[in-house]
Amino acid sequence: MANKGNFYITTPIYYPSDKLHIGHSYCTVATDAMARYKRLRGYDVLFLTGTDEHGQKIEDKAKDAGVSPQEFVDRIVEGERGVLDLWKLMNISNDRFIRTTDDYHVAAIQKIFKAMYDKGDIYKGKYSGKYCKPCESFWTESQLVDGKCPDCGREVQDAEEEAYFFKLSKYADRILDLLENTDFLEPKSRVNEMVNNFIKPGLEDLCVSRTSFTWGVPVDFDPGHVVYVWIDALFNYMTALGFQNDKYNDLEKFWPCDVHFVGKEIVRFHSIIWPAMLMSLELPLPKKVYGHGWLNFNGEKMSKSRGNVVDPYILAERFGVDALRFFLLRTFPFGSDGNFTNELLISTINTDLANDLGNLVSRTTAMCQKYFGGTLAEGGESAELDGELKALATEVITNYEKQMDAYQFHNALSEAFRLISRANKYIDETAPWVLAKSEETKPRLLSVMKNLCEAIRISAVLVSPVMPESAEKIFNLLGVPAEGRAWDSLTYCACADCTWNTQTGAPIFPRIDMEKELAALEELSKPQEPAKPAIETEALAEETVDFETFCKSDFRAVKVKECQNVKKSDKLLQFTLDDGTGVDRQILSGIAKFYKPEELIGKTLVAIVNLPPRKMMGRESCGMLISAVHKEDGVEKLNLLMVSDDIPAGAKLC
Repeated sequence: MANKGNFYITTPIYYPSDKLHIGHSYCTVATDAMARYKRLRGYDVLFLTGTDEHGQKIEDKAKDAGVSPQEFVDRIVEGERGVLDLWKLMNISNDRFIRTTDDYHVAAIQKIFKAMYDKGDIYKGKYSGKYCKPCESFWTESQLVDGKCPDCGREVQDAEEEAYFFKLSKYADRILDLLENTDFLEPKSRVNEMVNNFIKPGLEDLCVSRTSFTWGVPVDFDPGHVVYVWIDALFNYMTALGFQNDKYNDLEKFWPCDVHFVGKEIVRFHSIIWPAMLMSLELPLPKKVYGHGWLNFNGEKMSKSRGNVVDPYILAERFGVDALRFFLLRTFPFGSDGNFTNELLISTINTDLANDLGNLVSRTTAMCQKYFGGTLAEGGESAELDGELKALATEVITNYEKQMDAYQFHNALSEAFRLISRANKYIDETAPWVLAKSEETKPRLLSVMKNLCEAIRISAVLVSPVMPESAEKIFNLLGVPAEGRAWDSLTYCACADCTWNTQTGAPIFPRIDMEKELAALEELSKPQEPAKPAIETEALAEETVDFETFCKSDFRAVKVKECQNVKKSDKLLQFTLDDGTGVDRQILSGIAKFYKPEELIGKTLVAIVNLPPRKMMGRESCGMLISAVHKEDGVEKLNLLMVSDDIPAGAKLC
């Protein structure tokens, strides 16, 4: 296939949240589908994503967790169920991943900040106003909604500090012209929001440095200042190509960016601040910013603070990654908000995937096997119905291409499913089971099966950017060679010369029992009870235990090899212990508010090791650490029982 050109697409670099939900996947799945589509079309694609790791909220959360900011972001990006794990789970095919803590990026941001300063577009002053820490956003009093952040609805705080400012107001007229007279920002509803809410009221200069915290890119010519995170974050799109660094050398090839996919809450940064800074440096602007809607849950934006997050790991495990990807892009128009419900997810899978696509594939391959042993040889007898199916397939391919190029995934998938629905109807119209009864109608039956295989093949190519693994399964069942899976193969052909070697297999999309599955999901969504401290009362136990029973308790000295916080729990610590057996022992204990993990590594503790294992937050705990609880001035205190480090691991206490 000839190279159609270069295509550079990005999804926002995400703040590394310690609670990732399905909403985090929405934009990245869409970006991945577009990248796969462009590769399918023959473009040389670069798909970038990454993590935005600086800022006050990161510094504060790291402090609360008792670790350094770098340790905090490393754990969430690279750790279990972190950002990289989620992208792997969701089958994201990004070509490059940037972290704003990467050395090459930090050095480049310092050069960029200095360049705008040298030009006179950044000057020193004093900031006094409102600041939303979760959004890393500065607001004027008039921009607040009911005194709160207009983006997230949370409380804002007063901020006053020495700071540098970017002359955003200088570029107001050029930004207005860009938004109103070009298609730089889509959909158009976003343009109206930006113009009416931010530009027409008057663009104010933007605070672009902070002195009240230290976790950020240092302003190298003025110690004590760190670069505002949105300069740091936005220029990743260029530093990841090699701008102001020698890590990469793709800037000339891929800039300007073809499209930034972003959530509507950060459209302001991408459509006003980002182009203004590029104008300041006299750099080409990206070709398009596309602001998609939110994925809501019961009418509210998914948010950890609202307690309405939906776990993508649970959904992917129960329904499959491809089904989840399909649901996100088939169900919700990309530019609008979508309301996620488990009922809608299951209904979509059952209707579109199990009943329509899955059933079509199963019926067709089963009939190929039953009537022809799986091999459709040369020959056949065409009829008028075949021409109707071919005409629709040709129309669908054209419409699909238009919708994908307009980033209307739901419409593109609707086109593909028009062909799938027509093929199902074609089965009923041609009645292969009737044709199979007579040798005289076997040639016609052969053509019918070839037409069905061809309609499925084309449908599989069209859905492959969204459901790559499922499309691969369909191709394999039909015996489609590599060249038949490419975009250039999308010319409908079911002629006498065509041959197929098919096979049968398990249903690609089994039908889901709605009632049973909803009950299971409800049970899984219930918060698990955190472990209680080993001793939870000051009162002496009144119940007596006979001496023989007491002697059955096996108390051992254990040495702490590793200790870490348990995600999703404010109380649990997970210990990896040397108990003298040569095999590590894992114990979970609800003492996180009394000890930091790093304080306990290397310590020798006492544990009961012959208790039956039990599950805590989905993890197995094999034993119990011994501790003492008391109150001091009405405040609960807890002390682990520690013994001399001279006592070897596994020593029995008696």
